[in-house]
Amino acid sequence: MIEYLSNPAFWVGLGQIIIVNIVLSGDNAVVIALAARSLPAHQQKQAIIWGSVAAIVMRVILTIVAVEMLKFPYLKLVGALLLFWIAIQLLVPEEGDEDGIKSSGNLWAAIRTILIADLVMSLDNVIGVAAAAKGDNILLMLGLAISIPLIIFGSTIILKLMDRYPVIITGGAALLGWVAGEMLITDPALKDWIDVNMSWMHIHLPVVGDLSWAQIAGAAFVILIGKIMTARAGHSKTEITPAGGAAATGEGRNLKVLVPVDGSSNCLRAVELAIRQAALFKEPLDIKLLNVQRPFPGTVRGVHGQAEQLHQEEGMKALTAARAMLDQAGLKYSYHVGVGETAEYVASFAKEEQVNEVLMCTRGMSAAANMLMGSVASRVLQLIEVPLVLVK
Repeated sequence: MIEYLSNPAFWVGLGQIIIVNIVLSGDNAVVIALAARSLPAHQQKQAIIWGSVAAIVMRVILTIVAVEMLKFPYLKLVGALLLFWIAIQLLVPEEGDEDGIKSSGNLWAAIRTILIADLVMSLDNVIGVAAAAKGDNILLMLGLAISIPLIIFGSTIILKLMDRYPVIITGGAALLGWVAGEMLITDPALKDWIDVNMSWMHIHLPVVGDLSWAQIAGAAFVILIGKIMTARAGHSKTEITPAGGAAATGEGRNLKVLVPVDGSSNCLRAVELAIRQAALFKEPLDIKLLNVQRPFPGTVRGVHGQAEQLHQEEGMKALTAARAMLDQAGLKYSYHVGVGETAEYVASFAKEEQVNEVLMCTRGMSAAANMLMGSVASRVLQLIEVPLVLVK
């Protein structure tokens, strides 16, 4: 057992299972929230726990079956193609024209909804986790035991992290492409032939162990195709809430100021700056608050009909503090909620509304963090043609 745990490949495989399961369970977390949202507060927790327990048992059984099935010739080839499709769908935003999972007002109906929806949406999880386990049932059980509780009890946090740091989804999709590439060349029908005739595909690195060009190519393929499809989809730029609040006055000659907010305390500093600016002008400012919700990944199947409502609710929550500040200051403003890639949506909105200035927070990230991860504010600066004031 000590040798088993000291093997670097064990920890690499365990990490892959945990990451794959968490990234692919964003849709399940959305379904759990949807199914339980109409229940009384004291029943919501029961529905989530019992529905999730039933879903876990079902998924463990399905995954064990999938691990065994992948030992047969050609099934890994099929699984790899499915995994490539799943990975690419992670990077493509949702479309809003499908029926959604309905929330339930009855405890047992909510549990049934969670179980059925999880069954329908478990294909990606089952294939991804089974592929990452590579036939090791101990590794499989350990990975599921660690990741599933994180999904159940931390689903809200996980979704918020994915929303704030899209690089998590991108990394998860690349990992799935990596696993799919390995599946292709380890199918029982091809493995021996590849080992003899294409041994150059294998790369041996100290500590890390054997890698293959197929893994690297699989990850790169997913990222490339996903980005292309996302660009063609136009980032699902949609406004889902009409302008609200106290409408800004004037006849078009007032200074229009756009303040994107994400609900964080840092972004309230940009609102404070807008309030100070308003005190300096004789004519009232035309202040526009904007919250941009990132679209769900394409793997969030079955919730599209409810996605607009979810985005609107989350957007209005994010706008609450900023609106309260402007109301207290006695300023007139309008507010908007949109869905899309944040920087692109802000730039497009600024152009369409013909704003004169954008006040934006930097989320408090250091210069080094902005260089490594990229900054929404930096991207906005590249896209807009009006002054951008960054507030830290």
